[in-house]
Parts: sequence; C-alpha cells; structure tokens
Amino acid sequence: MNLLRLSLAGLALGAAMTVNAKIITKPVAYEHAGVKLEGWLAYDAAKVSAAKKAPGVLVLPEWWGLTDYPKGRAEQLAKLGYVAFAADMYGAGVTTADPKKAGELAGQFYGKPLMAARAQAGLDQLLATGLVEADHLAAIGYCFGGATAQALAYSGAPLAGIVSFHGSLIPASAEAAAKNRARILICHGAVDPFISAEEIAAFMKAMNDGKFDYQFVSYAGAVHAFSNPGADQIAKATGLPIAYHEAADRRSWGHMKGFFQEIFRAKK
Repeated sequence: MNLLRLSLAGLALGAAMTVNAKIITKPVAYEHAGVKLEGWLAYDAAKVSAAKKAPGVLVLPEWWGLTDYPKGRAEQLAKLGYVAFAADMYGAGVTTADPKKAGELAGQFYGKPLMAARAQAGLDQLLATGLVEADHLAAIGYCFGGATAQALAYSGAPLAGIVSFHGSLIPASAEAAAKNRARILICHGAVDPFISAEEIAAFMKAMNDGKFDYQFVSYAGAVHAFSNPGADQIAKATGLPIAYHEAADRRSWGHMKGFFQEIFRAKK
C-alpha cells in the first residue's frame, strides 16, 4: 500500500513538473520603416498569460543577425519566467557568417537614429504580445546587440534596465543622459581586443557625468564574444580574435539574473 502511494505521488510530481514548464517559441512577423522583419518570441505558457503577465525582456543579437544563439537565449529567459522577444535588426531571414558582410549590415546602424528605432520596433512587438507588464521591461544584447541596447536606453525607451554582454561601448551625450530611464549593467571581457582602454575611459566618464545608475563588470581572461559557446568555431572559420569563456558566460548570466531581480523588484 505504501509503495502504491509512493508510486502515485511520484506520478503526481512528474505531472506537476510537466504542467509547470511549457515553453512556447514561435516566429513573429513585423515591419519597420518598410523592412519586413521576423523576431522570435519565447515564454512559459504554464506561468504566463494575458491574465497573468510577467516582465518582458528584449534580446538584441550579435552582428551576425537573428541566428539560433539569440533565439536560444530568449528560451533561457522564458525558463526563468520572463517573456522574451529576440528582435530582428536586418530583415526576415537575413543572417551571415561572413565578418565583412556582418560589418556592412551592422554599420548601417552605428551612430544613427535607426539603431534605437529598429530596436524600439522589437520592443513594441514584445509589448504587443499582451503578456508583459509594461512597467517591467528590460533589454539585453550581445556584441552589436549590446551597443543597440545602450542606444535604445539613451532614446528614452521605457526600460527598467539593460544588460550589454561584450558589446561595443557608446558614450552617452548629455541629451541621452536626460532621456535615459534604465539602469545599466555592462558585462565586459577584460582582455577584449576590440575595446580600447580609451574607449572604456570615455564610456565611464559619460556614465559618471550623466549620473547614470550603472555597473561595469570585467571578467578576467575573457575576450570578445565570451558568452557564445559557438565563438571558438566562428574564430576558427573567420580568424577573428574571439573565444568562448565558460566562467565569464556563467558569471555574467548570474549577474544578469541578480540585476533583473533588483530592477523588477524596485519597480513594484
């Protein structure tokens, strides 16, 4: 009899675990400035609904475009209980493995209002799901996407916070500081060859002059693209000085989780 009860209890626990995790992922078509885009939505349908909303996180991809990597990060966020939307910056189906082409694609955004505007289009799609708490929004980004997250925050988007993983650094102007509503977490590879000491100094000065609420965390031994498990393979194929760094990946993701707990709790 006791064995039967234990067996039934085990079945009930297994059923409960199944009910408590139902990750939905799907492509979402949208448009911005005449460009047809396709983002990637991820959420846990067992925990989130129009009647039970959750914080929303916009995921902004590396300069390769909306590949499986940012989509996978969106799914990871969904497993944490967030509604995640991986934005498309280039156009539906536009990705590349060629650094030269990636530079051309990303180059059309740097230093231009289009960067924040295209990211805002993704944020609008996240809000349009009807699943997110409008005052509990964040954006995360990788490499080019990290810079894009900064530009979006500087535009005055209604973000509680942003996280930049090995992203380019964009010093904020006085106008950007006045518009910004987000707390900022920069996760930086301490030996990233793409970011000079002068660039870091200029960024930090702008943060301090603008009185931003920011954190700048450097991870020892980490170079560019340290969070991407596929970075070593990309480096081998392209010759780029990038590499995956397991400790930096794990630590930065943990720092992001703590940051989210802080900013979303603070909004309540």
